[in-house]
Amino acid sequence: MPWIQLQIPADPDNADQLEDLLMEMGAEAVSMEDAADQPLYEPDLGTTPLWQQTTVTGLFPAGQDTERLCAGLQNAWHQQTQQLLGEIDVTLVEDKDWERAWMDDFKPLRFGERLWIVPSWHDAPDPDAANLMLDPGLAFGTGTHPTTALCLEWLDGQPMEHRQVIDYGCGSGILGLATLLLGARHVTGVDIDPQALEASRENARRNGVEQSRLDLYLPEQAPDEPADLMLANILAQPLIGLAPKLATLTRTGGDLVLSGILFNQARDVMEAYEPWFDMDEPAQLDDWIRLTGRRRSR
Repeated sequence: MPWIQLQIPADPDNADQLEDLLMEMGAEAVSMEDAADQPLYEPDLGTTPLWQQTTVTGLFPAGQDTERLCAGLQNAWHQQTQQLLGEIDVTLVEDKDWERAWMDDFKPLRFGERLWIVPSWHDAPDPDAANLMLDPGLAFGTGTHPTTALCLEWLDGQPMEHRQVIDYGCGSGILGLATLLLGARHVTGVDIDPQALEASRENARRNGVEQSRLDLYLPEQAPDEPADLMLANILAQPLIGLAPKLATLTRTGGDLVLSGILFNQARDVMEAYEPWFDMDEPAQLDDWIRLTGRRRSR
């Protein structure tokens, strides 16, 4: 059946309250999206910021009196807030298998010569390649964002055999697991979020990775053994603060790969690591930067 879609402008202070009201009015689903193309790059820890101009969308079953529905929503909002609700945009949307449509849009992605990221419901395009099978519904990263793509392309072009790797801020485990499929000996994944560690563990199981080749830790529990390759796809400010620690965890002559960095942040991040690493020229994709370097002797 078709659906009635109500889209309402909101600001960060009232978007959550509007979401709750839409659900109380019978919405089957509610979503929020940016109404002004405002990036949210580095939220404070423990916060979930919203855009200054947010559109809140409620999806209702068709067949309802839209005028009565909108009037009821406006009245309820006024009673709760003593304010007028923004203009409600009403549209009729077709019925479709939304999950299937989303799955159809996610295709296998190739990075370099050897590495593919393959959704779990697809066959690998090249069975002889290093095929990392992912379920994007479980993953915190799928390779589609420039920050991850930059790292995967670098990894594909490097010798990985027998290397010990640390994936700091591992998320879904996509980078560390890629190194294992490319021949790395062992990966230590570190993340502040227990759900990220669980996503990494599930993706490792999906790809048949032996448990002994991947260890996962919260930061305070992670070992201090240095690695041949340090991967950190996080954000610029955390990377700057972590520079001394990541340097200590990288062996002399070992490689450093940093991502999650905007173009105008690259210089500050490079300067934070130059006391320990010989840094290469940045690599750029869209507005994002990847930094690489090699650990000097202590």
